[in-house]
Amino acid sequence: MEWNLSTAEELAAALRAGEVTSAELTDEAIARIERDDKEINAICVPDFDRARSAARDADQARARGEDRPLLGIPVTVKESYNIAGLPTTWGMPPHRNYMPAEDAVQVSRLKAAGAVVLGKTNVPVGLQDVQSFNEIYGTTNNPWDHARTSGGSSGGSAAALASGFGALSIGSDLAGSLRTPAHFCGIYAHKPTLGLAAIRGMVPPPAPALPTGSDLAVVGPMARTARDLMLLLDVMAGPDPLTLGVAHDLRLPPARHERLGDFRVLVLDEHPLIPTGSAVRAGLNRVADGLVDGGARVERHSPLLPDLAKAAVLSMELLVSSTVARFPVESYEELRTRAAGLSADDQSLDAARLRGMVFSHRDWIEANNRRELHRHGWRQLFAEFDAVVCPITPTPAFPHDHHPDPRERRLAIDGVEYPYFDQLVWAGLATMPGLPATAVPTGRSPEGLPVGVQLIGPMFEDRTPLRLAELLEQQIGGFQAPKQGVLPG
Repeated sequence: MEWNLSTAEELAAALRAGEVTSAELTDEAIARIERDDKEINAICVPDFDRARSAARDADQARARGEDRPLLGIPVTVKESYNIAGLPTTWGMPPHRNYMPAEDAVQVSRLKAAGAVVLGKTNVPVGLQDVQSFNEIYGTTNNPWDHARTSGGSSGGSAAALASGFGALSIGSDLAGSLRTPAHFCGIYAHKPTLGLAAIRGMVPPPAPALPTGSDLAVVGPMARTARDLMLLLDVMAGPDPLTLGVAHDLRLPPARHERLGDFRVLVLDEHPLIPTGSAVRAGLNRVADGLVDGGARVERHSPLLPDLAKAAVLSMELLVSSTVARFPVESYEELRTRAAGLSADDQSLDAARLRGMVFSHRDWIEANNRRELHRHGWRQLFAEFDAVVCPITPTPAFPHDHHPDPRERRLAIDGVEYPYFDQLVWAGLATMPGLPATAVPTGRSPEGLPVGVQLIGPMFEDRTPLRLAELLEQQIGGFQAPKQGVLPG
């Protein structure tokens, strides 16, 4: 039997039953990577020797009667996580030789749970793109169509999972970096509630791995099923022991419901600042129909929904306000000059990005106050609904576009072009208030590309969108493996 596309849950059961060894699973995964990854370029830093050694250790541990959540299961890790003995570059050429001395906290948790790390997956430069390419490791292609992007910034991890390179992966998400690649590659991903999973060691080189949180960014699981997401989230969840001095055990509340018919769901398919492409709209409708068929209460509108246009502007401002901290002084002064020249009437997302880049501390505090009001609006909404279903981006995976100035790139939505970074508004809907969001596949576009949507849930109720994802998987189907060579680039 070939195990490469099996779920982590299936692999764990087979390992426990003695049907296969971790060494066999690891050798099979490595063989598949060596055979197929020349075309995909998902695994940018292989670690096969240590993986084989870890697999042998896992088999010996199991022979001694040990059993851990991920014991013997092959996985991958996003390049941006520190792993002792491997480079961490974030795709930035000046740091191509940076070698951290210790594992990121989440890598330590993976290993403690018994996982076998096959290697690291590709990212964009500084994790700051919706595509995954850099001059150190090259371009990661979408397994469904090699001429298209796998997404970013966890694009290597999504492509690896869709290609059968390991059963699980860990990524990160600031502006959709877990969810967008999942949507583009037809897999599952979960952006946890802000602060749920410790982030130490997922840090740009050569910065020290300090136990600090993030204003917006999170780390989270990627998989080929919703149940596997929960399995990996249980390993990842919990505070940093350096901060609280406690073990990483954290009891999340149970899902609000177990049956699909008990869920109350708000479905959104329109945004005031960017249209939703026809393929994504069709995916949303497949989900809505599946929910209705399963007996769920589905609404398309609610007066409780926070203002989407204001949310998008605020999200953009907060997103970019932290990015300029490392800019040279001259670049910052140039941005200030450009921002001063903006018309007060210019409420475009481009203007929001520029204003956010030159926020004063006073500006940021005011924006953060608006965020708290926005969070309160979500609390009120989630008193009436259990989840919100909406797009992740307006389109399926788009063709590679490596124009050196992202401001010059354009995203075509049903034949009409829009500013490239405007596609981030849907991802920001969950990022800005820190809400959990699960990316789920919903089928394919007329061109045969994967289409996904996100299920947004209440803060620290991550099990609710994850359970809904599992029920939807049973109702409308889930991951489908790309047929190699059907859509060559």
